[in-house]
Amino acid sequence: MNRLTRRTILAAAPSALALASGLPAFAQKKYDAGVTDSEIKLGHTAFYTGPASSYGTIGKAMAAYYRMVNDQGGVNGRKITFLSYDDAYSPPKTVEQTRKLVESDEVLFVFNALGTATNSAVQKYLNAKKVPQLFVSSGAAKWNDPTNFPWTMGFTPSYQNEGRTYAKFLLKEKPGAKIAILFQNDDFGKDYIKGMKEGLGDRAGSMIVAEEAFDVLEPSIDSHIVKLKATGADVLFDVATPKFAAQAIKKVSELGWKPLHLLSYVSASIGSVIKPAGFENAQGIISAAYFKDPNDPRWKDDAGLKELNGFLDKYYPEANRSDTLIVNGYNTAQLLVHVLKQCGDDLTRENVMKQAASLNNVELGMLLPGITVSTSPTDFAPVKQWQLMRFEGTNWQLFGDVINGETRE
Repeated sequence: MNRLTRRTILAAAPSALALASGLPAFAQKKYDAGVTDSEIKLGHTAFYTGPASSYGTIGKAMAAYYRMVNDQGGVNGRKITFLSYDDAYSPPKTVEQTRKLVESDEVLFVFNALGTATNSAVQKYLNAKKVPQLFVSSGAAKWNDPTNFPWTMGFTPSYQNEGRTYAKFLLKEKPGAKIAILFQNDDFGKDYIKGMKEGLGDRAGSMIVAEEAFDVLEPSIDSHIVKLKATGADVLFDVATPKFAAQAIKKVSELGWKPLHLLSYVSASIGSVIKPAGFENAQGIISAAYFKDPNDPRWKDDAGLKELNGFLDKYYPEANRSDTLIVNGYNTAQLLVHVLKQCGDDLTRENVMKQAASLNNVELGMLLPGITVSTSPTDFAPVKQWQLMRFEGTNWQLFGDVINGETRE
């Protein structure tokens, strides 16, 4: 029996039942590729090998989560089949693997695929095929563009959103600031600058006194820090990936420069940034977070963390629990199950996007208190809020209220 015939029977059978029993016809099942009465097939690409292989933890955490869901009976009686392929952080490989998922494996959609460049390489293809590219694992702002890419949706707060969050903080707490910006000379760095300028509004021209770009191929950024110190700035907005962020923290200290140091969230890792830079050099640095750090003792009695640890004990015991990438996979897998439950028996690609764009203050166990997930047909940014944190002693300390980086107020 070919797929078309099979789908027709699946869709028609409930209608016939409805006529015979008097039940409403709208209760009929609707399926697209990748769905049967017993299965939902999902696709994913990740970096299991190559220069960013540490991010493969996200895919492993999601695979474990779906094993748990399936052991509990699946979603509305259907088991999840999770096909996760290695693209080694190579966009051409991502294209190859994504085509395989869509055209050979015939997944319902692609979910939480990793990387900005890698997802960019398949965004037009998936939208042309009308296959959801759901909850992209990247902080680029481009995933929130429902007009031009109605089949693509991100998950994490964008780099622009984070930049606006720091701007709001400065306008409130240090309105006379002289800001020097160190940024990686690519879309990642430019998104942060755009957000900072948007957040500062008409004050940006007077408050930002220097913008210093560096290339990721440079062995050291020390000379850039020296130039920025010479501007007399009293705020350093440090937009760098971990290696260069650690260099910047160390050099700022060596120079005896004492600016208010704002550090992009991607480099807030204690293990890969703060510790190599020296705890003594990082005191007072401010960054932001949107989910609970499972290593933070403040959450030891938290229900969300207890639930995460129970899941890891049974389904991912080999996990390195100090790796916060686990939380990324856990949060998005949890949200996906929420969306699939909302879909009911209408498991078409169109309805998946409709339900994903109809989330209203959804709470996830590992998001920070006060931070929830909301979307609409014109807003494809599920998480928009941050809470600022300051490095004190050997840990980050959260402070202040939750800030929405999307609002203008």
